[in-house]
Amino acid sequence: MKALVKKELGFGNLEIQEKEIPAPGKDQVKIKVKYAGICGSDIHTYEGHYKVAAPVTLGHEFSGEIVDIGEGVTEFTLGDRVTSETTFSICGECRYCLNGDYNLCNYRKGLGTQQDGGFAKYLIARKESIHHLPENVDFQSAAMTEPLACTYHAVAKTEFKIGDVVVVIGPGPIGLFTAQVAKSLGAVVIITGLSNDKIRLQKAEELGIDYAVDTQIQNIKDLINYLTDGYGADVAFECSGAAPAARQALDLLRKKGQYGQVGIFSRPEVDFDLEKIIQKEIRVVGSRSQRPADWEPSLSLLNSGSVNAKAMITHQFDITQWDEAYEAIKSGDAIKVLLTPID
Repeated sequence: MKALVKKELGFGNLEIQEKEIPAPGKDQVKIKVKYAGICGSDIHTYEGHYKVAAPVTLGHEFSGEIVDIGEGVTEFTLGDRVTSETTFSICGECRYCLNGDYNLCNYRKGLGTQQDGGFAKYLIARKESIHHLPENVDFQSAAMTEPLACTYHAVAKTEFKIGDVVVVIGPGPIGLFTAQVAKSLGAVVIITGLSNDKIRLQKAEELGIDYAVDTQIQNIKDLINYLTDGYGADVAFECSGAAPAARQALDLLRKKGQYGQVGIFSRPEVDFDLEKIIQKEIRVVGSRSQRPADWEPSLSLLNSGSVNAKAMITHQFDITQWDEAYEAIKSGDAIKVLLTPID
């Protein structure tokens, strides 16, 4: 089968390779991939900013159907429509594993990073990571369960009441999912971007987000002061991975507000205003990937229509068209891009 493989670290080094069709082992299933989403971390990996266990088939956002079952698997049958968590293996013994925080296990191996992922026709996943698709969730939407679960994880780590003002900085897929999750929980949601984010801000409006603000045109602080009687936002999620956005988020928060870092920075050293955190008693929360407990609630949000993933899809390519997909994302024309396998 053909697979899109990161053959070695550094910029680029991504190519279509012929790989053997895998077979499931004990407690594993074989999934025929229908769609696989391109994640921001896939872009970072392509550009050499994010390390993976090269050579490895990328792709950790996907959906498909089960076509083969290994020994010990009784929870699934052939033809089941499924998606999978990214976790392929864990130590199972550390305090994080015992608490269900697989995303924090030092020995965790993930699909599309340390283990071959979804940019291929078939992949192998462990049975514990598989989730059935609810009736109203199609394959395209299901391919985006993983990024949705990441944002559900981030939102769940903060505390806010119905009617609280939540600011989401960065209108990319992660920002749009974060905004939708916060909206589903009753927040008044503002999502911000720049003038070159026009397509994404328009999409936010279509998705029912309360305010979609181009901060190069509109004064975001004036809007937040108007909505909060001058106190500031209750929660801010930084979803762009841009240092100026992180500084802006701290400035927009009220005293005793909450800051959630969701976006991944292209470089680890960021100029962060610790003085504001101290003086305003801001609670800072990091959010890494997702945990098993985030998946079923995320699928429920898709099933109920509280989150509309399909509306975010702007482009679709097959795995041989990586260059076109990359250009669509980097140009700002794309919101969410899905890849399909080839024979």
